[in-house]
Amino acid sequence: MWHCGTRLARTESMETASVKSLEIVSPRGTSPVCLLDHDSSALEILQADIRDMGYDTFATTDPAEALEQIRVGRCRVVLSDLRMPAMKGLDFLDQALKLDPGVVVILVTSHYSLESAVESIKRGAYDYMVKPIDHARLRRTLDEIAALHDQRRRVRELEEKLLKDLEFHGIVGKSPAMLEVFDLARKVAKHYTNVLLVGATGTGKELVARAIHHLSPVSQQRLAICNCSALVDTLLESQLFGHVRGAFTGATDSRPGLFEYANGGTVFLDEVAEMSLPMQAKLLRVIQNREIQRVGSPEVRQVNVRLIAATNRDLRAEVLAGRFREDLYYRLTSIQVRIPSLTERLEDIPLLVRFFLNKYNEAYAKHISGLTRRTQAVLLQHRWPGNVRELENVISSACIRAGGDFIDMGDLPEHLQRPGQRAPGPPSDTWQPVSLEEVRRTHIQRVLEMCQGNRLRAAQILGIGRTSLYRYLKRDAPPTKVNGTAA
Repeated sequence: MWHCGTRLARTESMETASVKSLEIVSPRGTSPVCLLDHDSSALEILQADIRDMGYDTFATTDPAEALEQIRVGRCRVVLSDLRMPAMKGLDFLDQALKLDPGVVVILVTSHYSLESAVESIKRGAYDYMVKPIDHARLRRTLDEIAALHDQRRRVRELEEKLLKDLEFHGIVGKSPAMLEVFDLARKVAKHYTNVLLVGATGTGKELVARAIHHLSPVSQQRLAICNCSALVDTLLESQLFGHVRGAFTGATDSRPGLFEYANGGTVFLDEVAEMSLPMQAKLLRVIQNREIQRVGSPEVRQVNVRLIAATNRDLRAEVLAGRFREDLYYRLTSIQVRIPSLTERLEDIPLLVRFFLNKYNEAYAKHISGLTRRTQAVLLQHRWPGNVRELENVISSACIRAGGDFIDMGDLPEHLQRPGQRAPGPPSDTWQPVSLEEVRRTHIQRVLEMCQGNRLRAAQILGIGRTSLYRYLKRDAPPTKVNGTAA
């Protein structure tokens, strides 16, 4: 049976403070404290006591009704009996947290045991109380919960203000590494010169390129974007320089290329290291002479464009390996901006999460307030091979799956739900040395399997261009046999 002892009258100021605290129990508005017990007469006594403390209440003897209130967001604090005929208190706790990971559940019992108390806290209960309930302790606990929600509300408000202050043309960051990128982007944007952006896949090189263009003197002119790894040479040449009618099969009319299209503005070439050497020579001519020739045309056309190139490779190493022209390398690297990976700016993850939550709350008509603590811990411990793009995909899919106000572990992709799980491998005592070629071949195959055969996605994760991936796969393919003889 519930019992809180003698009711204590509160002063007007304390009651007003409690009511104000109550207003922030739920981000959707005022939310009553839900009382759950099979004894209806005991519920009436407790309900009156809690109302005297300045909190609105909702009482029920039906666990299903309480769970429904949690599901629709009308209840964020629950006092539940541990032993009920319809449903055990721990089972109710599990279901409540599954519906809303941010709900606060206080379990109450007439039969205290240390093992039961520890098990309740481990499974997510906020507190564990013994009947008859100590009135002063209950009041302190409810005030503490209200203060905690108020603190979280104020933190969210500060995060929103901070987000606006730290957003740089669609890029979010407060880490020293990103602030340095923003500062350098502002400086180089003022000068009409070539810029090379270097960074791993998914770090946001295109966003930085857009920021530089929008900050430049030619911001009112066009920005043309081309992914050099997505096109074979013949198509890439036509895409960049244009073609005349009849230049090749399917060329039914003459079309300008991106350099003509963006004349007076900016051209952004992503994955420039994937260009073949002949295409690099033609690009060098554009940079040196500011002129292009359409495919199939002898006419030379003058263009005046700013070139921003990007790569996830070490261009100096590519030059030494003979895969990139040295003269083009020096032309592109006069101004170089390095974009840090997400693991180099872990302090930006909470800010990025808030940014993506706002974006996908609006896109999916959701009201997700944030992430549970265990989910935040998992995101901070993840290695993020796909960088910011991977984080955005995780938050986007989690927003779709989430049914409550908070994203929990169950809303994350499977590989993040089991962060400690590793791919099976041979025992250490059976390890044998293998060649680097074999390591590369095995790694590429595993990434392809993870991407379900999607070669473009696999190339992005591996940090190479799609054409390079095709080259590796062709090299590693077993030789075909003709009449029993290797061809």
